[in-house]
Amino acid sequence: MFSKKTVKDIDVKGKKVLVRVDFNVPLKDNGIGDDTRIRAALPTIEYLLKQGAAVILCSHLGRPKGGPDPKFSLKPVADYLAGLLKKPVAFATDCIGPVAEKAAKALKPGEVLVLENTRFHPEEEKMTWGWQTTGITGGYFRE
Repeated sequence: MFSKKTVKDIDVKGKKVLVRVDFNVPLKDNGIGDDTRIRAALPTIEYLLKQGAAVILCSHLGRPKGGPDPKFSLKPVADYLAGLLKKPVAFATDCIGPVAEKAAKALKPGEVLVLENTRFHPEEEKMTWGWQTTGITGGYFRE
């Protein structure tokens, strides 16, 4: 039987850790309609921060058609998460490429970055990207 590692099995101190979270939450009146999924990720995020990691979060939100659509942006989620964590949360306007890499490179231990909606790229639904090989992190976890 194969053993699955968790965040507690890895030394993350000083590393940039990419976590695939489920922030596919309902939006209401330009805000969060139900924060259950965001709150469910808090124990993992807080654990990684306490262990000295820089935490990079990626998620999809809704089903945008044909590329980026502002109504499916994760920016409101990042802002909401900042309130829950009681600390600033950085936001990258893309989830891959130079924008994401620059934002991740600037991140320091104890900081959080939310990447833009992964579904803004058709590769996400096809599951054809390799997050763990993007070169922006020292570890990858699915929340």
